[in-house]
Amino acid sequence: AGVRGKLGRLLGIFENQDRKHRTYVYVLTVTEILEDWEDSVNIGRKREWFKVEDAIKVLQCHKPVHAEYLEKLKLGCSPANGNSTVPSLPDNNTLFMTAAQTSGLPSSIR
Repeated sequence: AGVRGKLGRLLGIFENQDRKHRTYVYVLTVTEILEDWEDSVNIGRKREWFKVEDAIKVLQCHKPVHAEYLEKLKLGCSPANGNSTVPSLPDNNTLFMTAAQTSGLPSSIR
């Protein structure tokens, strides 16, 4: 998603019994933001920065299972995962999220 970073602790394992699918979610402390990356060049993917609360609201509408991941993040650890943050990033309460398309999102959080 156009960033490099340090992999943090396992946030949780989320299972979907119907689809027989298991997702492992880890915290990533971002150390570098890339201007261009493969998906930005090939499919026009854009980077969006959201406050955790705003990201949860967006995901509840579009990807409710992913909103669960962030609810657990909000309850279970600090956004920095106990690591020092990179000064050039948005503030410490910001979560990184990418979206290939933002046209369906409210303009207040696009």
